[in-house]
Amino acid sequence: MQIGEVAARTELSLRTIRHYEETGLVVPSARSQGGFRLYTETDVARLMVIRRMKPLGFTLEQMRDLLEATDRLDGDEALSVEERESLLDRVRGYEKAATEQVEKLRVQLARAEDFAATLGTRLERNDPATS
Repeated sequence: MQIGEVAARTELSLRTIRHYEETGLVVPSARSQGGFRLYTETDVARLMVIRRMKPLGFTLEQMRDLLEATDRLDGDEALSVEERESLLDRVRGYEKAATEQVEKLRVQLARAEDFAATLGTRLERNDPATS
């Protein structure tokens, strides 16, 4: 598929996808005869991983590191027991960091919802237009 379809499916801008390509996070699987970038379902799945990591505060380097680890784990290359365990440890570290960040975001969301509710209550008490 071309970059426009990928952008629509991933809800990422063309500019963002191109940036991820420039930084080496995702590489189009092929190019058309006209030179257009062509992406596969695997490329889309990779972009979705990146999209999910971004709001959790992961850096591009961390994204690259996780993708490298998962690529190696999912690849056809035979891995030694030590290599596999090392890669799994890396993924576990990212899973732990993601879980911790999600919890922080839940706390922030609860505080924001509480604040919005407090403002709504104040308006109900003091603004005849909202009653």
